[in-house]
Amino acid sequence: MSRPLKGQSVAVIGLGSSGVAAAKLALEKGGNVYVSEVREDKEACASASQLREIGIEVELGPHVQRKIAEAGTIVVSPGIPPSAKVLKELADNGLSTISEPEFAFRFFNGPLIAVTGTNGKTTTAMLIAQFLKADGQDIAVGGNIGGGLAPPASELAISGNSPSWYVLELSSFQLSGIVDLKPAIGVFTNLAPDHLDRYDSVDSYYRDKSRIFDNADEKSRWVLNGDDSELESLVQGIPGERFYFSEEYADRAGSYLESGVLTVELTGSKYRIAGLQDVTLVGRHNIQNVLAAALTAKLAGTKQSSISAGLKEFSGLPHRTEKIAENNKITWVNDSKATNVTATINGITSFDSNLLVLLGGQDKGEDFCRLVKPLKENDSKVLAYGESGIRLYEQLKDEVRVRLVKGSFEDLIRSAIDWVESGDTVLLSPACPSFDMFKDYEHRGERFRHLVTKFLESSDG
Repeated sequence: MSRPLKGQSVAVIGLGSSGVAAAKLALEKGGNVYVSEVREDKEACASASQLREIGIEVELGPHVQRKIAEAGTIVVSPGIPPSAKVLKELADNGLSTISEPEFAFRFFNGPLIAVTGTNGKTTTAMLIAQFLKADGQDIAVGGNIGGGLAPPASELAISGNSPSWYVLELSSFQLSGIVDLKPAIGVFTNLAPDHLDRYDSVDSYYRDKSRIFDNADEKSRWVLNGDDSELESLVQGIPGERFYFSEEYADRAGSYLESGVLTVELTGSKYRIAGLQDVTLVGRHNIQNVLAAALTAKLAGTKQSSISAGLKEFSGLPHRTEKIAENNKITWVNDSKATNVTATINGITSFDSNLLVLLGGQDKGEDFCRLVKPLKENDSKVLAYGESGIRLYEQLKDEVRVRLVKGSFEDLIRSAIDWVESGDTVLLSPACPSFDMFKDYEHRGERFRHLVTKFLESSDG
């Protein structure tokens, strides 16, 4: 599958971790590499210096359209929105671009498991990798995972290894720029509206998600959420063999719950993986992630015992319904990764009652009224904050107990401490991106952890 570049020109737009990895990969494969980045901050300068030292041309500041257009291959980092002027000009001139995982895939030396969906992608991808590793298989895992948990796809290609499986998490932004990328096993966790700040409609977001199927053929295998009607309509007519995961048994289900036991059933054989009591991950939604990962691992040849062992060792991931503190019968949970309404609904329904939910952040236009039903069912209180705080307050105030916090994130935590009662769980599950106050959801989650620890230590003193 590897395609040496042999002096071909490659332009990389964007100097985040994906862009840096793609530039290094292009250089290693013999390309003449040019990188363009509009940012001129300290981080961009440091990355530029690193690449220049190994012979890569980097320009910071306004994109030079002519130099980018001269390249035979143009790789775009996922952080560059499709509305960006540089991409529109390239398209107007008939020039195509590709995403960083597409570029990396051209140099992979093994079969690919690709994981996408609106929510649960990272947990599912990391569970798959855990199960395969427990089976003794050589795994290369990365892609959209971020947070220091795994590298960009291009870093996996740089190594030159030939793993048993590549496991990639792919976002809609990355899927929008694929040409040849073809999973041997494709996993679709679920489908719900998201990223409406970047897409002009839900349909356009769904179209990019569906591009994971672009190169499907009769040998493709798809692991799909059998409980998701939106996804079912998306996969009509897609070639390949389909396998479904579902919380309840159905005739077509490949993995499901049977009398409280996570079960995989393939080719007439039934594998009992673990009881619900053995799943340490918080939240009902994580049961679906485990079912998807176990089914995928079994399709990849993993033994039942390895999946069971891997599940016992998997303790969850940061910023995803992560319990960070418990004090005076009050539990604090960091679900900062919940950057859309559906993810927050999953977070809320992970608990039975007595929630104080912290909602807010960058407003990307989702309908917050969808939160009313789960909030009422869990007898939840809400603190609304950030750029979206006023709209959240207005949409929720007639249905649930909600207060608006107009100050800083620290003011939000102080307000939570003032309002929380013994027996409550304080859940940071914002339903919004973090960019109004923070660098990313990880920065928000770490700040939450720091402030909670600080205030609890102060109260103990």
